[in-house]
Amino acid sequence: MTRWIGTVEHLGITRLRGPLLVVRDVHGVGWDESATVRTPDGRVRNGLVLSVDRDLAVVQVFEGTDGVGVEGTSVVFAGESTHVPVGEGWLGRVCNGRGAPIDGGPPVAGVRRAPVSGRPLNPTRREPPSEPVLTGVSAIDALTTLVRGQKLPVFSVAGLPHLELATQIAAQSTVRDAPFAVVFAGMGLTHPDVAAVRDALAERSARGELVMLLNTADDPVVERILTPRIALTVAEHLAFECGRHVLVVMADMTSYAEAVREVSADREEIPGRRAYPGYLYSDLASLYERCGRIRGVAGSVTLVPVLTMPGGDITHPVPDLTGYITEGQVVLSTAAHGSGIYPPVDPLGSLSRLMRKGAGSGRTREDHLDVAAQVMSCLSRARHVRELADLIGEEALSGTDRAYLAFAEDVERRVLSQRPDETRQIDETLDLCWRALSLLPRRELTMLAEDALARRYVARTGG
Repeated sequence: MTRWIGTVEHLGITRLRGPLLVVRDVHGVGWDESATVRTPDGRVRNGLVLSVDRDLAVVQVFEGTDGVGVEGTSVVFAGESTHVPVGEGWLGRVCNGRGAPIDGGPPVAGVRRAPVSGRPLNPTRREPPSEPVLTGVSAIDALTTLVRGQKLPVFSVAGLPHLELATQIAAQSTVRDAPFAVVFAGMGLTHPDVAAVRDALAERSARGELVMLLNTADDPVVERILTPRIALTVAEHLAFECGRHVLVVMADMTSYAEAVREVSADREEIPGRRAYPGYLYSDLASLYERCGRIRGVAGSVTLVPVLTMPGGDITHPVPDLTGYITEGQVVLSTAAHGSGIYPPVDPLGSLSRLMRKGAGSGRTREDHLDVAAQVMSCLSRARHVRELADLIGEEALSGTDRAYLAFAEDVERRVLSQRPDETRQIDETLDLCWRALSLLPRRELTMLAEDALARRYVARTGG
């Protein structure tokens, strides 16, 4: 060993295996500690400690071990977990999954350094989520309203446009009368996906309202584990120290969970359900529970994690455990996608448990909650009518039942469906809901107040 200023240089590398290297004669080193690897030709690479066994440490090298030899390579352990600078210098920057710039700019400067592991919010200081985050997407704003401080996941299936929806939410979302910022964390993306995300978010980034962290599928898996943690660390500072309301969009959390499983296997941990480690629930919770509001602090962190359900199985560990932690879900449907609806949201399978905290008089519009409840009730009735029509034929339905089918068609084609670059105001969305409800007989609208019906209901017929 050779001593550097304030550090110890370890030369005892015993083995290389893929992106991993094993260092001997190590003392006082812990899991998730950051490390610096210096090759014989003087190049520096970054790494993370995956496991420690007595005096052996296994380090995963972010840039891989190509060109690294056992002889002449040294490792320096930082003595701390991974830290990143935090501050408003992140706004407008595009970085890779570990926070290194890929936009041609200098390294991100901050007012201080913070550990990416973060700290859970003190439950006694949590303020209940309130006030909406309007995404400009009618299917979300009208029926599953996102609330400041909420965690609302998007459940999808491979092949559906969930990444497109995630970038649309990141590009369009706003809050009323408050400073706002978006942090987008992409994990396991293909290079065409990265290019599409950067193009879609270029305008918001140019305005200095966006932070982008983009991890690609060919990047090291351990970087994928750091990406959401760095995103949340940056968001926490912007929210709780700079007073901004911050929306964090993370896609795809299934790629993140698979990285956790792979690293767990490298650590030779005992596998649990479907080979994921037994601590997957607490690992996901350590991310999701970092959002919220703090009593007496102006800002908030709102979280929209996007995940794909392998094989469309909602009981798969990733969506299953996510559902236990979060406050609702937006579910994308293959049937809606097959019908040409974008975004292909299944409103009856979706839910925002905190919607009443962020919608209604003084927040969106006074009739919002009643209209949403009525639309959901009528969509449920329309689904039963469709099933009945499959049995007896549409011509045998009553006039009221045919009106429900026309209503459902109108909701799908006018309310739920919109262009990927279209931003809808909440008033426009609710007016479209009223237009669809006006296809039904007035006697069917039992959840709407009489004064609202008198002002907004105009009877319509036909599709």
